[in-house]
Amino acid sequence: MANLLKIFTKDSFVLALVSIILGLLLGAIVMLIGGYDPIVAYSALFSRVYGDSYNFGEAIREMTPLVLTGLAFAFAARAGLFNIGGEGQFLVGMTAASIVGIKLHGLPAIIHAPLAVIAGAVFGGLWAAIAGYLKAKRGVNEVITCIMMNWIGLYLANLVINQFALMDGENRSVDIQPSASISIDWLSQMMGNARVHWGTVIAVLAAVFFYIFMWKTKQGYELRAVGFNQDASRYAGMNVNRNIIKAMFISGVFAGLAGAFEVLGVFHYQSVMAGSPGTGFDGIAVALIGMNNPFGVLLGSVLFGTLTYGSAGMSFSADVPPEIIRVVIGSIIFFIAAQGIVRWVVKPLYSKRKKEKVL
Repeated sequence: MANLLKIFTKDSFVLALVSIILGLLLGAIVMLIGGYDPIVAYSALFSRVYGDSYNFGEAIREMTPLVLTGLAFAFAARAGLFNIGGEGQFLVGMTAASIVGIKLHGLPAIIHAPLAVIAGAVFGGLWAAIAGYLKAKRGVNEVITCIMMNWIGLYLANLVINQFALMDGENRSVDIQPSASISIDWLSQMMGNARVHWGTVIAVLAAVFFYIFMWKTKQGYELRAVGFNQDASRYAGMNVNRNIIKAMFISGVFAGLAGAFEVLGVFHYQSVMAGSPGTGFDGIAVALIGMNNPFGVLLGSVLFGTLTYGSAGMSFSADVPPEIIRVVIGSIIFFIAAQGIVRWVVKPLYSKRKKEKVL
């Protein structure tokens, strides 16, 4: 209990919380300028998400890939890498899971579904490892590589679906085999047919794995050391290049899992996409809100998922444009990035606390 209390009284947590409050307040000001009632708007938003079991289940479904793409960015960031390629890794993992889920017949569900999930994770990891290899061996900036590979991943995914799994007359693949599905049918029926799936449980376990691996193992220590100072790590005898590739691979595994779960647990097919879905980029925002901490990412995905899914309710019930939610999210990220402003806002609170301690 004491450790939990320390987490919630840490300076970083307080700054994130104040940033969220400031973002919501700025969104309210924008609504007032536009002639909308922010109280009615925010009430409609939260009632949309938490008002009934179906919408609550769908909101959880919305949050799940954000957890994993957020973990993908945060994991690489802890190793000093800027993995902006979560979008491509998401799509490659989705495609690998789709092909395994569609093409393999006659397997029992206990083998088929895990195999499809593993395929998505491994291919997402390998896709990210390419950028890691180019960074480690050739000194190529991972941001440039990842941006290019996002586009390659999008068109490669479309090519594979078009060539090997396209449904006749449709702009999507055929459905995956029932044995590859990870949907939780009994829970879905209880929640009004919301598309809940086992990927949510795995996403939470992935955050736990992130924490244990990064802060409780030797390999995690090396990754963090490389992220702090590559020259000092190399002088200490660490293999910097190997750790860069390893960090990118594990980061890509998280993003690949996110893509796999969207196919295996939500849609059960893959569309031929005209553009990127944006889930990998949203994961960057979630990681920034969570300050690259795995449990912060969980909380950030809850906030992000609540705002994005609830914006539809805000639009229908309060007639407020859903784009305002993007203003709120952008404001929160701005205040987290500009911590000097937030510290200035909370400075009177800290000063008062210090005076009370002296007295």
